[in-house]
This record gives sequence, structure tokens and C-alpha cells, in this order.
Amino acid sequence: MPALRIIGPGRAGLSLQRALAEAGWSVLPPVGRGDNVERAADAVDLLVIATPDAAVAEVAAAVRPVDTTVVAHMAGSLGLEVLAPHSRRGSIHPLVALPNPEVGAARLRGAWFATEGDPLVSQAVRDLGGRAIEVADRAAYHAAACIASNHLVALLAQVERVAATAGVPLEAYLDLVRATVDNVERLGPAAALTGPAARGDWATIERHRDALPDDERPAYDALMERAASLAGRKPPVPCS
Repeated sequence: MPALRIIGPGRAGLSLQRALAEAGWSVLPPVGRGDNVERAADAVDLLVIATPDAAVAEVAAAVRPVDTTVVAHMAGSLGLEVLAPHSRRGSIHPLVALPNPEVGAARLRGAWFATEGDPLVSQAVRDLGGRAIEVADRAAYHAAACIASNHLVALLAQVERVAATAGVPLEAYLDLVRATVDNVERLGPAAALTGPAARGDWATIERHRDALPDDERPAYDALMERAASLAGRKPPVPCS
């Protein structure tokens, strides 16, 4: 099996390292902050740069190229040009949240990955039982990933704040969230939409707005308008 080394032993890098080790890959010790990365590509088949996006190009430039080594990154929004001067390049971005290496490694098995470049990257995905997708616009792809994960977390934080004003805990809403995601998977977003915006029940929406604290209203208004648009409806007056 191929040999792997990670630069950047954070949550993402160590999750990938652990998952590939469990899939039979040979794993060399990772290179961390403050280590000399110049010879990091030596004696491995795949070198994965798992640093923050802004550091990928600088780190790649500091690694001495090895003709037989694929240098890849895990940055969802970046292309292969940031990996110059390496001739064999790739990218492997998992569409899963990786909170720690143990949970992350488990989630990587069977996950969706945006891949590009050298075939060894695709082999890594296959060895994890994953599904590779090609991306036409990496910035748009990564924006969608942030909306799906980061923005959802921010939205659930709003649920928690607003629910607290009614004396209800966040936990009471989580089954509703899970069922909604299941409905979207089965039916698609438009068919899964329910609630007052889908029905055109503007009176209920106005009662919601009246109950909301001032600083919670803009986010509610923006998403209500998107829900109404998804349902092919238009509010009778603009939200303000």
C-alpha cells in the first residue's frame, strides 16, 4: 500500500492519517508547526498539506520536490496552482465535519470527497470507500459546503436563542431538524418545504416577527424570503 505523510497535524490532517492507516496505508510521522518541511516529500507516495488555506502555497513552496511523490492539499476552495513547483499534484477535500481524529476518521470512511489531480488521490478515496466528485468552480463548491455546515450551525444557534425566550431548550427542536434533512434527501428542497412561507400565511409570519428580538429579525426575514421564493410565493410587503 502507498505511504503517506501529513503536514499540519490538526483535526483534518490527523483524521485523514488515521483513516488511511486503518485502510492499510503506511503512515509516517506528521510534520507540525515549527518543523522543517524541506524533506517532507522524501520516502512517501502522498504528502498531504493539511494546514490552513492561507498557508498552503507557502508550505508547498518550502518542500523540496520529489518526482515520485504526489503533493496534495485538503483546502476546499483552492486549486492545484498553489502546489507549485511540484509536478505531481492533487487535492482531497472531504465533505464532512471533522471534530477530532477519532470521529473524523470514522466519518471519512464512505464520505464524499472533492478531488482533483493525480490518480493517487482518487485511490485514497477508493481505499476509504468514499465517493469522489469533480468540481467545476472550487470557490462556489466551498461556499456551498460552508452554507451546509457552518451556516447551519449559526442558524441552530439562533434557534437556541429564540427558543430560550419561550422557555424551550434547543434539544426539543433537533428531531425536527433531523427529519427535515431526511425530507430534503428524499424529496428535494422544494418538496420538503413546509410552514407559513410555503402556505403564504403572512399573518403568522408577522406574529413571528413581532415576537423576535430586533437583532434576530434580519436573519429571519432573509431566510423567510428565500423560503417564500422556493415556494413560488412573494410576501405582500417587503420585510424590514
